[in-house]
Amino acid sequence: MKKILGTSLLIFGMVVFGQTKEDSVQFSKISTEILNHGKGYEELRDLTKNIGHRLSGSKAYDQSVKWAEQKLREAGADKVWLQEVMIPVWERGQESLHIKTADGKWKSLKMLSLGNSEGTGGKDVWGEIIMVKSMEEYEKLPAEKVKDKIVFFNYPFSQSFVETFRGYGDAAKYRVNAASLTAKKGGKFAIIRSLSSAFDDVPHTGAMRYEDKIPKVPAAAIGNTTADELETLLKKQKVTAKLNSNCGMKGEKLSYSVIGEITGRKDNSVIVVGGHLDSWDVGEGAHDDGAGIVQSIEVLRTFKKLGIQNNHTIRVICFANEENGLKGGLQYGKSVKDKNEKHLFAIESDAGGFAPRGIAMEMDDAKRNQIKSWAKLFFPYGVYNFEGIYSGADISPLQQMGIPTAELVPDSQRYFDIHHTEEDTFEKVNRRELLLGATAMTQLIYMIDKNW
Repeated sequence: MKKILGTSLLIFGMVVFGQTKEDSVQFSKISTEILNHGKGYEELRDLTKNIGHRLSGSKAYDQSVKWAEQKLREAGADKVWLQEVMIPVWERGQESLHIKTADGKWKSLKMLSLGNSEGTGGKDVWGEIIMVKSMEEYEKLPAEKVKDKIVFFNYPFSQSFVETFRGYGDAAKYRVNAASLTAKKGGKFAIIRSLSSAFDDVPHTGAMRYEDKIPKVPAAAIGNTTADELETLLKKQKVTAKLNSNCGMKGEKLSYSVIGEITGRKDNSVIVVGGHLDSWDVGEGAHDDGAGIVQSIEVLRTFKKLGIQNNHTIRVICFANEENGLKGGLQYGKSVKDKNEKHLFAIESDAGGFAPRGIAMEMDDAKRNQIKSWAKLFFPYGVYNFEGIYSGADISPLQQMGIPTAELVPDSQRYFDIHHTEEDTFEKVNRRELLLGATAMTQLIYMIDKNW
């Protein structure tokens, strides 16, 4: 009797949380299909090698819109359409940074202007460098010490955090705020140590922002090796820096997010899976976020290829303008509100194409616990971490509406070595790791479609 009761309770528990032997079999079918026949890796090669980096507003981004539209149709989407988005246009142009030391010679430094930074209008702007190691140190400086100087924010990416996104979050305020902090005290421009976990000399770009009513001075990033060398010099002598940059904002432009879906057979409630189609204007945008785009398309393709009859509409969104405006995500959120369109769930892949390790979630405890109850199904595929409480930037407007959201969590140890750099190329992506990420996303969408 006890044995019968125990078995009954086990079966009841599995049914309650939607986990059955059939699901384990379906997980295996999904994995087998994607690892053997997945298109994502070759599609990523096509996107990165034939189009390349895809900054919002560029001709390359326009090409990528047509590319994504075609790939969604090839994957089997019932409907494919473009969603209009007004996006900011920022251009880099020619740029250079030099320093002059006691010997009177100018030395060129490898650098990148930060995204959305204003430049110097093609003119040389120079001044003495002052170095600070933290926000607290800078705040203690009187304005007269900063006026007409170049401020070097030499704050390193912390190696102490095992979760590298915590190190990134810790250092990001320097990239975002350095220019306005410098301008408030009369400085000419800002230099930051790149947000990089690597011990190399590769500069990292990324978005910064200006405060209202504060002068817009330039901001540039240098790699870790250059930052260390500059720190050593500054401890010995005065150093002058000279910046010449043609970057700046060029107004707005009509652009597009690309959307494709397979219609639900029971109702039209929407499950979203997506990534952002744009990238910075260096490298090839492979991990950030070409990987998320091809993984999302792979979800749709696999449902069609395996003949999985989805109950709800599964919608793939290739978001526009995540990197320097988030306009694609904001516009999509607005359209959901305007149409009063019911959404069950949304997941984004925007943390690289490395091996998947978990799913981070922003949702109520009941739904979080339900997904966590499926953990044993995911363990054989290396996915075990369901503790994160966050989700993708593009789907944050949906999260703010109370829609459950999530993000694929890949192994992040190498991500910030190449993030927003010339090093983010197709060659840095491993086929199996990329496709395992697509596998985990497809498995999760299958479970949610079946049980919600």
